[in-house]
Amino acid sequence: MPVKSYKHIASLLAFVAPALIIYSLFLLIPTIGGMYYSFTDWNGLNANYSFIGLGNFIEALREDPDFVHALLFTLKYVLFMIVLQNVLALMLAVFIETKTRSKGFFRTIFFMPNMISTIISAFMWTFVFSQVLPQLAEKTAMTFLDQLWIGNPKVSFYSIIIVSLWNGVGYMMIIYLAALQGVPQSLKEAAVIDGASPFQSFRKVTLPMITHAVTICLFLTLNGAFKVFEVVYGLTGGGPGRSTQVITMNIYEEAFSNNFRYGYASAKSVILFVIILLFTFIQIGVMKRKEVEA
Repeated sequence: MPVKSYKHIASLLAFVAPALIIYSLFLLIPTIGGMYYSFTDWNGLNANYSFIGLGNFIEALREDPDFVHALLFTLKYVLFMIVLQNVLALMLAVFIETKTRSKGFFRTIFFMPNMISTIISAFMWTFVFSQVLPQLAEKTAMTFLDQLWIGNPKVSFYSIIIVSLWNGVGYMMIIYLAALQGVPQSLKEAAVIDGASPFQSFRKVTLPMITHAVTICLFLTLNGAFKVFEVVYGLTGGGPGRSTQVITMNIYEEAFSNNFRYGYASAKSVILFVIILLFTFIQIGVMKRKEVEA
């Protein structure tokens, strides 16, 4: 290989090296280490531990009802978020796209919640649910607002959904807006000339043209919903009891809060990783076929 080629490769590696080192130190190595410890009974503190094979995985799936409940609750949360977040974000994007003079204003208003930390948003909404809404219900005729938004297991799930949507819809809206702006105006005009209604024009022309954006938003929503932690931790703490505990909180509790079973928590993390990987492959595979058909 010529000397110039070696120099070119060396220069590329020099540029990549800082990011690769940081990525390895804070993500790659901990991930491999977590997979290794998932087959042990390490408590995260002692130097001595034993290999127990698949014991942690069997216990998590067969003998840990709290983990199974957290997994099912997380799947329920993921389903709601995938549907609601993307539908609302797309509706907002279409609404803003129709505004000729006030696009910037509406983009800013709807995106602003995304600029606030998720944990701060959770604390803000805790005040709203516990203080503002009961007072509003008392002074108006909207008595339905007087709920135990956080203390009632049947209602607290929807409180989490409300806060998550408020905090995350704006980001997806921006992606959909960028995609909508890439749809050729000539295609929309041709659909109108052919007699298509606004809904038909959106369904037959616009939506197929933004399928790539739908794929991206579904991917981001799916991964973010499975890894949700801050909003639940700040809003309900997994309560009342463990009725709103998501899988990430269950892992955190197992490793750091009460039990200090680091190996067992690592096994649960590997299970979560496999679930996310499986759902992601399915989602991307289905959506890629939709993109080809479109």
